[in-house]
Amino acid sequence: MDATPDPAEWSIVALPAVVPAPASIALPGGAAFPLTAHTEIAGDADAAATARALIATRTGLDLRAGSTGSGPVTSGSTGSDPAITLRIDGAGTPESYRLHASAASVTVIGSDAAGLFYGIQTLGQLIAETDGGGWGIPAAEIADAPRFRYRGVMLDVARHFHGVETVKALIDRAASLKLNALHLHLSDDQGWRLELRSRPLLTEKASATAVGGDPGGFYTQADYRGIVAYAAAHHMIVVPEFDMPGHTHAVTLAYPELNEQPKVDEHMLEIIRDYGGDAPAHGVPYDGMAVGFSSLKIHDDATYAFVTDVFTELAELTPGPYLHLGGDEALGTPPEDFAHFVERASAIVAATGKTPIAWHEAGVVGERLAPGTVGQYWGFRTPTDGMDEKTRGFVAAGGQIILSPADAIYLDMKYDADAALGLVWAGVVSAQQSYAWDPATVIDGIGDDEILGVEAPLWAETARTLSDIDTLAFPRIASAAEAGWSPAAGASALRTWDSFAQRVAGLAPLWTSMGIAFTPLPGIPWPAAAPAPAPGIDAATDAEATGAVPA
Repeated sequence: MDATPDPAEWSIVALPAVVPAPASIALPGGAAFPLTAHTEIAGDADAAATARALIATRTGLDLRAGSTGSGPVTSGSTGSDPAITLRIDGAGTPESYRLHASAASVTVIGSDAAGLFYGIQTLGQLIAETDGGGWGIPAAEIADAPRFRYRGVMLDVARHFHGVETVKALIDRAASLKLNALHLHLSDDQGWRLELRSRPLLTEKASATAVGGDPGGFYTQADYRGIVAYAAAHHMIVVPEFDMPGHTHAVTLAYPELNEQPKVDEHMLEIIRDYGGDAPAHGVPYDGMAVGFSSLKIHDDATYAFVTDVFTELAELTPGPYLHLGGDEALGTPPEDFAHFVERASAIVAATGKTPIAWHEAGVVGERLAPGTVGQYWGFRTPTDGMDEKTRGFVAAGGQIILSPADAIYLDMKYDADAALGLVWAGVVSAQQSYAWDPATVIDGIGDDEILGVEAPLWAETARTLSDIDTLAFPRIASAAEAGWSPAAGASALRTWDSFAQRVAGLAPLWTSMGIAFTPLPGIPWPAAAPAPAPGIDAATDAEATGAVPA
């Protein structure tokens, strides 16, 4: 296959709207593959169903009446129409695929089921309207594989609860960009969001509160299993997080004996003055936005019985390999107590058979972490305040790193100073700034071998609905997807801001057809005729549909 050509050699309108950028692409020119209601889809049945649904979303064409799937030609088909063939051959690296498109046929071959799924996502992105008003797929040769094996998005369902249908919609969106992990932030000072039979009071007494006095809610175990299954069908794992020893005020509502009194300092009072709400009080529901004031009791045996109960049950509910124990912003916990807790809690998680993940502060204990514990870095693109040294502590314990630089891919940061949604503590993050970084250049001594992957968190202090999530996340989530999947910056002619902006702009019609309420941020040449994005799920409708518990 020819090497990826320099985008400068292409007509600007010819840049394919493929995001994240593939490892290799060649555009030989010539006629496009014609996509009609009689186009045949042959091969893997599950993949064919995925392709039909995506094609219908993008074009309105219903191929069920005229495509073969893996069976014989059906009525309505001529038997000689151009065909799309989908198959798995077991060759290549995990999640990789190859795509060949010409006027005569389209073939997508995955190394495994995930690779075939991602090839179909690329196929969907390639679909374009033809000059004659029909639909086609341009001639292309693509060979593609991910740079990192972990590519995630995080949704905070503690500050504001988001019901099952919203979570599933986020899975749809994330999987279309080849993200393969959904990190759910299931507990915080404002609420506990997952039913545990070993500790039933957590949802009976500590789930009804959200930021600003909004309704809370929680997932039943059946809800959670449904989310896990839906994610798996989209080749995603669920990474659940119970944050501790800080961010645990909600625990005081259920098991007050486990928590210290809130530690409120001047910084927290400043947040309260800026954002409203009352100062936290032990045993009283909290709906403000201050952080760092809560702490479990570090030297009580009852605390570790609690930690064992919640992570053991969480492990039983979660088939994926990771459990996240939090460990960030434990400002109400003395440093020596924090180190003691992290050492014990990481060992408890590891004893369930899962790999612990913790925010980068936990790396301060270094080799005392459970072996293999993964660190999640949430500092800036240029580390400050020793965040890089703490992060290297996970490598010392035999673990890898997930990169989530806040001034690049924290999706809850405002994209404009005057935006109605989002926060600004990490700065205003434009679309271009979200793209202007590379995972291997953030922390000295941590390169591709030490990096597990990339994750884009979306904290939900200001995000109440799916429409809010879309508004904050799109298009900047695409930057995170490209950082996690595509070749390193400088290793591919496609890995430039100008190329990315052109390719993202080309996704506007697809995103609109998917109902994504994206924000047309400046610096991206959005098509003038792009339809207005569809609205997201209303918060009240979502709560009713998913059994959210009212405050």
